[in-house]
Amino acid sequence: MGISFLKGHGTQNDFVLLPDPDATLDLTEERVRALCDRQRGLGADGVLRVVRSSALTDVPGTVGSASDWFMDYRNADGSIAEMCGNGVRVFARYLVDADLVEAREFVVGSRAGDRPVVVHADGSVTVSMGKVAVTGTSAAMLAGTRYAGIAVDVGNPHLVTTLDTDVAALDLTRQPDVDPADFPNGVNVEFLNRLSDDVLRMRVFERGVGETRSCGTGTVAAAAADLYATGEDTGTRIVRIPGGEVTVRIQPDGATLTGPAVILAEGVLNDVWWSDPA
Repeated sequence: MGISFLKGHGTQNDFVLLPDPDATLDLTEERVRALCDRQRGLGADGVLRVVRSSALTDVPGTVGSASDWFMDYRNADGSIAEMCGNGVRVFARYLVDADLVEAREFVVGSRAGDRPVVVHADGSVTVSMGKVAVTGTSAAMLAGTRYAGIAVDVGNPHLVTTLDTDVAALDLTRQPDVDPADFPNGVNVEFLNRLSDDVLRMRVFERGVGETRSCGTGTVAAAAADLYATGEDTGTRIVRIPGGEVTVRIQPDGATLTGPAVILAEGVLNDVWWSDPA
């Protein structure tokens, strides 16, 4: 019969969705890498496995969760990630479109904890991203240049650096080097330009993926770091990324992320390919 899939994106951060309500798929690292490969697979920045929370018993984030559905997120290299802000918007849009939820306001489970969402009539989605914590300072080395930055925890780790020069000029084909003592599990690195008091331009190198057109948690980290640098802990930032723009609201008790979510295709994976991705 084959394995059903969908393809979607949030500000051009793209994902393969695998509906697997009973958690029966053997989603190996190799299968994830093959699915995300843009030559030998469907091509994506990551995989979103759509699983009923009740079908998972040993995954962080499921104990005590109020969610019916859990976003099991994998990076393009097959590694597991705690959270993906663009991914959860696409995930939520799929649940509404597929009539798997009864209302447009509900909770999505993740390894970073429950994420309440609102799917708006225009297809955009607002995600409650939980508390955001500035955890210190560090630096990234890129092409021989040291970029000082602010470390931010959005359920996953980020290092946010603000540049006086245009971020468009950066070469992000190579992973920035960071201190492993500061980031033992790796880190997403965001590079910012401040365009005005409330508008930021951002590029991002995501751990396990490379440069992406957008990173939802990265835009939240960017907004939090920008506020922190100006001595504030509350405010709104419009963050422009190569794939579009999102709106981030930071408050002491949590952040929200609002942006588009698009489901563009669906199909069936060949059983033979799934058994041995070539």
